[in-house]
Amino acid sequence: MDVDPKRLGTLLAVARNGGVVAAADELRVSPSAISQQLTKLEQEVGQALVLRTTRGTTLTSAGLTMAQAAEDIERVMATALLAVDRPAGPDGTMRVGAFSSFLRSVLVPSLADWRARFPRIQVELVEGDLPQLGRLLRRGELDVLVVELDASGDPPDLPPGVIEEPLLDEPWRLVVPAGTVLRDDSVDLDRLAVPWLGVDEASASSAAANRLRRGSGSGPTTLHRYYETTTALALVAAGEGMALVPALALGESVPDGVDVLDLHGLGTRRIVMRSITKRANDAMVRAARELIHEAVAAVDLEGRSSHAD
Repeated sequence: MDVDPKRLGTLLAVARNGGVVAAADELRVSPSAISQQLTKLEQEVGQALVLRTTRGTTLTSAGLTMAQAAEDIERVMATALLAVDRPAGPDGTMRVGAFSSFLRSVLVPSLADWRARFPRIQVELVEGDLPQLGRLLRRGELDVLVVELDASGDPPDLPPGVIEEPLLDEPWRLVVPAGTVLRDDSVDLDRLAVPWLGVDEASASSAAANRLRRGSGSGPTTLHRYYETTTALALVAAGEGMALVPALALGESVPDGVDVLDLHGLGTRRIVMRSITKRANDAMVRAARELIHEAVAAVDLEGRSSHAD
């Protein structure tokens, strides 16, 4: 099978932008040119890669596989270009927005290595909630933005001109006051004798907890409201309630008085990286994306505390 890599780039643009017209706008060609490239790519692959409907263009299973391959090629090329741009890498400030646990567990430990490898880059990390950071990204005040989602929920609609790529899926954990659940218990979330803790509604933890509570028939009653996982753990240790937290946010240790349960059906938190379509080939954006992928690859989720039911 001989496949033209440039046509893979066309397919990736269609996947990221959600259709032929938007992809044509990004690549600055006509929609008919995009369609011609897709047709030729399908002939090269020998399978249908897109489904053309009155509502737009979607990728087939084979199309998704080829788009993933295109993304892998793009990442390899980004690494190569980062290495040959100049010995010290690109100049300037790299601005990365992210939520608290990702900053603390993934990005901050990587800063010393990044500074040693690319002394001409000044890294600026920006912590905040999604609405605030999303505005900064769209205004060009961030190069990339790292976002958390509940992987089992409905995927959100991306703002126009924003592309998204996956970084990591990690398991949700249920944290409860110590002794609430015995190892041989069959856990029924609806019958645990502790309330749910309230959590910031914009967080993925809120979406995941609401999903589980709807599935178990639990009512809307919650106690307290927290923003940081460390606050949730303190409340759980005090016997005030239970919460759903991602493995990454637990850190290397869990406070006394807290049991961490790894239960079937909790689902996963999905961490994704967003950037602006028109800046996809910007040297600083390429550098940020590659360095963050490297940092995520080094994360050891197996070392996070858990108690399997």
